[in-house]
Amino acid sequence: MNTTLSDRMSRFLRADVQGMHGYAVQPSAGFVKVDTMENPFRLPEALRKALGERLAEVALNRYPAERGDVLRAELAKHARMPEGCDIMLGNGSDELISLLTLAADVPGNVVMAPLPGFVMYEMSAKLQGLKFVGVPLTPDFELDGPAMLAAVREHRPALLYLAYPNNPTANLWDDDVIDAIIEAAPGLVVIDEAYQPFAARDSLERLRRHEHVLLMRTMSKFGLAGVRIGYLMGRKPLVAEIDEYARQAATIRAERDKLLRELQALPGVKPFPSEANMILARVPDAKRVFEGMRARGVLVKNVSGLHPLLANCLRITIGTPEENPQTLAALYGALHDLEATA
Repeated sequence: MNTTLSDRMSRFLRADVQGMHGYAVQPSAGFVKVDTMENPFRLPEALRKALGERLAEVALNRYPAERGDVLRAELAKHARMPEGCDIMLGNGSDELISLLTLAADVPGNVVMAPLPGFVMYEMSAKLQGLKFVGVPLTPDFELDGPAMLAAVREHRPALLYLAYPNNPTANLWDDDVIDAIIEAAPGLVVIDEAYQPFAARDSLERLRRHEHVLLMRTMSKFGLAGVRIGYLMGRKPLVAEIDEYARQAATIRAERDKLLRELQALPGVKPFPSEANMILARVPDAKRVFEGMRARGVLVKNVSGLHPLLANCLRITIGTPEENPQTLAALYGALHDLEATA
């Protein structure tokens, strides 16, 4: 009997996994790349040279072993990890989210997060066979406190993710609402601070106060996306960033505020407040504006299909001081095309 590959897949592989699609990455050669929230700055020449010399001395033929311990210690020191906590490394935040979900894979457990939010919270839960409950934000992308608290009481989540700032909306939520949710949560609360270098506040104090809070960060948005290092801090029973990058983060924050003011002045564009290295903006027609900007050599992210609240929204990563005027010019041109065909 001849068995086709399709038959084998249908019989032995999960249907929900077969129906999933990989994360789309746009070809970027020749474009101003402001679509994936990367730090737009290259390493300084002196640091590149020093890194090359240091790398040449690393025993790459050996397993990392003690090198991981050194990295954990330096990250913990830099992040000012509280006493009584430990730090865990991951292959970016994605692996940490997967490991948390695996650890919580107990029948009946629920994973919860506000929506729209980072897609990996829901994807990891579903891949592990856990129920995911998404609680919509308000139309202004704030946490809906009453709805969140009601959902926590009803579903008793084992894992509750709160991104601070949030992706893709880029805002910091109300601290009193966050604290009320943490107090009410019966399981673990994971505060995802991937964009912390660009934000006005952090959650270290929450990590000190609450035994059930985990704090997750990454070096990807800070400036080292290529090394794929995420880290998680929490109490030891449950289980850090660098000077040049701090200077770059300050430049990105200043460029973000300047770009935000420019966007606010554009008719038909509604940018939302940002505490990250990106700005979410609603435009008259996200698909046509995205295509118009792409035709002018600028890649942004069209997030309008991710959630109904994101209708006609584009996510614009903050580029270098040289790139941001190009982004604005491309947006202006795309909007002008819309007007011309209206």
